[in-house]
Amino acid sequence: MSSHMLSIYALVLMFIIATVLPINMGVIAFVGAFLVGTVVAGMTTKAIMASFPAELFLTLVGITFLFAQAQNNGTIDWLVRLALRAVGGRIAAIPWVMFAIAALLTAVGAVSPAAVAIIAPIALGFAAKYGINPLMMGLMVIHGAQGGGFSPISIYGGITNKIVQKAGLPLSELTTAFVSLGVNLGVAIILFFLFGGMRLMRQSAPGKGGAGMPMPGFNTQVAVAAQGPQIYDECEGEALSEERLTMARSQEALTATGPGAGAAAAAAASAPAVDAPATLQQLATVVGLIALAVLTLVYKLDIGFVAVTIGLLLSIMAPQVQKRAIGQVSWPEIMLIVGVSTYVGVMEKMGTISFVGTSVASLTSPLMVALLLCFVGAVVSAFASSTAVLGSLIPLAVPFLQAGTGVDPIGFIAAMAVASTIVDVSPFSTNGALVLANAQGIDRDVFLRQLMIYGGIVTLVAPPVVWLLFVVL
Repeated sequence: MSSHMLSIYALVLMFIIATVLPINMGVIAFVGAFLVGTVVAGMTTKAIMASFPAELFLTLVGITFLFAQAQNNGTIDWLVRLALRAVGGRIAAIPWVMFAIAALLTAVGAVSPAAVAIIAPIALGFAAKYGINPLMMGLMVIHGAQGGGFSPISIYGGITNKIVQKAGLPLSELTTAFVSLGVNLGVAIILFFLFGGMRLMRQSAPGKGGAGMPMPGFNTQVAVAAQGPQIYDECEGEALSEERLTMARSQEALTATGPGAGAAAAAAASAPAVDAPATLQQLATVVGLIALAVLTLVYKLDIGFVAVTIGLLLSIMAPQVQKRAIGQVSWPEIMLIVGVSTYVGVMEKMGTISFVGTSVASLTSPLMVALLLCFVGAVVSAFASSTAVLGSLIPLAVPFLQAGTGVDPIGFIAAMAVASTIVDVSPFSTNGALVLANAQGIDRDVFLRQLMIYGGIVTLVAPPVVWLLFVVL
């Protein structure tokens, strides 16, 4: 068996292990890079380490660090309250506010599961209170998060654009971003009317101008503090201790006064008043996020360095927030992404990437190869990490796109991006599981079956649709 096939089988085995066992695929990928690189390819440790994506690592750390500060200092909560107040008494607008906020969070740098973790409890709380279909509300949150996920300053967008740029392929950052937003927005419109949107448009919440619309309490974090044996100073313990204290207080209120009153008591204790003005630090954070977009998009500065710089300025204003934010950097996601990227780099040095591209291109017509890759991305991503799929499958497609097959690289990358992320509605993915966990007042088994059916439909339908729209046409 050739070294190329061994490295490919090792990659498949990594996906299987990470799907069956609760083990971070990045850890598996680092071990795989070491074993395949040394045993199979005869590479030195220095050569393997040269595949470590230092620039991508800094980007991920900088963005998640900055965004954790935005959550900890209350900026995200304030923006959400501001958006909900603008809704007034229009219940039909609530799902769209949730869609828009989730899209905005991922567009400015939050990882998709983080955005869903923030918005899903709020959205499903409103669904339970105002009779909105919980499946529709949960799916609106997920599709919103996926819709904004490919902006040039987002995690998904950063990964995809760096891979394409490194390969020397034609790059259109905004095309991928708007294709993802457009497809997810189109799906959201269908879901809205399919699950009772017309009925919601005829309803209004009590109170004038939305004053009688209480907001469910929420105290979720942008990034869960890393757990296990790793200790990052004292911030991890502080983050976990504070989270447990909040949960304990909410549970005490729930036990003392019943389910409805418990939620209201928790909301009153943890959520600031709707009319509370923004603090100086929150305004500075908003300015910082705007500056991040301007400096990276207009002046083409490195997003990782810019994000860390803005994070430092915010840290000077509130060192205690910075201390906790360090522990909330999305280390598991970062480990996963850089681990898979390192392994793919080893495969590239071995010549496996070129081997696969040449082999796949010779199997059948280029259009069918593109469709096959979209299906593979969708199926794998429905059960594994979308970031891992993007980091491994797009490099495998690069030689195929460079071979002059007639397939437009820009259209194919957009199709692959959507096919590999829109399936995160599956209950076996992080986003789907978060929505399932936060469903209120419904039969969880029924809700699980609904998510499974919808996830299966999307997994089967999305690849040929995006392939037809952005590759064939």
